Amino acid sequence: MRSQYQVYQPDQSDPIDTQLAEYINNYPERAKIRIMFMREASGIYFFGTRRVYVRVEKDKILIRVGGGYLSIDEFLDIYTPMELERLERNDPIKRFAEKVAVTKTLNYNSPIRGESSP
Repeated sequence: MRSQYQVYQPDQSDPIDTQLAEYINNYPERAKIRIMFMREASGIYFFGTRRVYVRVEKDKILIRVGGGYLSIDEFLDIYTPMELERLERNDPIKRFAEKVAVTKTLNYNSPIRGESSP
């Protein structure tokens, strides 16, 4: 079943990118692909904060991990949660919101302002 719209636009001159786009654009549970691959060069992508090397072998997308390769399905299952956590930790908006929340808590409960402590 083909998707009605493309999430990932491939570089048509790159067969690896074309295969990756086909996979992403036709993935049945698109919500699971919460981090996009960003192409740097042929076969080299960023997946969140992680630089990955991708190759296609017998119409299967393989991603280099350590000294070996994982299928794209295995890779996404393992590394998506890790990358989401990394990105969330490094999110400047979230850090700002946490800082504001802590500051408000300190200001409202501060005995320095003449308020009594519970």
